[in-house]
Amino acid sequence: MDQRVRDKSASTSLTARTAMAIREVLEGRRRGAAMVLPFAGPAVVVSVAYMDPGNFATNIQAGARYGYALLWVVVLANVVAMLFQALSAKLGIVTGRNLAELCREHFPAPLVFVMWAVSEVAAMATDLAEFLGGAIGLALLFHMPLLAGMIVTAIVTYGLLLFEKAGFRPLELAIGALVGIIGLSYLAELFIAPVAWPGVFRHLFTPQLPDADAVTIAVGIIGATVMPHALFLHSGLTQNRTVARNEAERSKLIRFSHIEVVIALTIAGLVNMAMVIMASGAFHAGHPEVAEIETAYQTLGPLLGIGAAGIFLLSLIASGISSSVVGTMAGQMIMQGFVGFQIPLWLRRLITMVPSFVVVGMGINATHALVMSQVVLSFALPLPMAALVWFTCRASVMGRYRNGRLMIVAASVSAIAVLVLNVVLLLQI
Repeated sequence: MDQRVRDKSASTSLTARTAMAIREVLEGRRRGAAMVLPFAGPAVVVSVAYMDPGNFATNIQAGARYGYALLWVVVLANVVAMLFQALSAKLGIVTGRNLAELCREHFPAPLVFVMWAVSEVAAMATDLAEFLGGAIGLALLFHMPLLAGMIVTAIVTYGLLLFEKAGFRPLELAIGALVGIIGLSYLAELFIAPVAWPGVFRHLFTPQLPDADAVTIAVGIIGATVMPHALFLHSGLTQNRTVARNEAERSKLIRFSHIEVVIALTIAGLVNMAMVIMASGAFHAGHPEVAEIETAYQTLGPLLGIGAAGIFLLSLIASGISSSVVGTMAGQMIMQGFVGFQIPLWLRRLITMVPSFVVVGMGINATHALVMSQVVLSFALPLPMAALVWFTCRASVMGRYRNGRLMIVAASVSAIAVLVLNVVLLLQI
């Protein structure tokens, strides 16, 4: 991509005010804590994938059935997520390409086709969780049929996607507001649900898998946390967001990107931990059988009050709508990167909604479908993880910004760990 095209892409992705603020920071004309704010956006958008309804489903089951025992899985998954999202963002900043585009340019055609097919399946599995979650929340809150909730979710999602026509910054702010609703909702839940804090801190760093079913839920938590589409999307959000004029500016962009990743995904990790803690405090002692979002809502009211149940639904709706928007964006980027073309937004939205309507039409338990979709995502995860490690380790791709030895070891161990967990699950099945 030549400089003129990249400058054009960069100028159309942000509002003039944000682009000017970023330029002031890069040139040293803006200092202090406020200098981080113009760079906030890509990691905030991606963090939605770490708080989607799939997380609700797996975290509720983990907390209700095993108490705090699987909190360490949430912590581990979030650390791995930070590592790989930072790599994805760096890849986009340094190369001006997203991960899917680099795969198409460097890998043989058969492998590219396989990766595209797997990524499309992952995108549909992602949208199944996001779309169903928002629809379930609306259906429970407004006492409407699930199908009606799905239609409303589809309309609201498409409306939010239209924000991008006004520049990408308004869409970033809209998604950021929904992330804020999710975070504040679960902060409130922690003040309502009974929490045994000594048990929380003990299980944060004590690995254990109580039984075979815990392995399935653990893999689901990883699949719900480290998302394949998020690895593709983050590199696309940073590739032309701001064009560095020299190496000093590029280094600053990477540094600010790393700061944003740590902050955004720390918040996402805390929300996930709060989900498990809330489910444990509310259900584990007397209702360990709670395994469905609908049952969780209906049980929360009598146990903790209608306020807790209402907050739970509000966060679920915000999660479903925001993550549906992000999932659609990622789907477009994956298709355009791998096969070189994109389809109209409404058609992309329609295609990714099909599995959700099939699940509802067949009468399949919605929460079970959510959990299994996260397991599918975990199986799809090793391919983009491996590709991301491979590209960011190559001097021919990254130049001076290729991974150091410590980063290579950490990323490789993380990818192998995900693969081993998947093999364990397969052997169990």
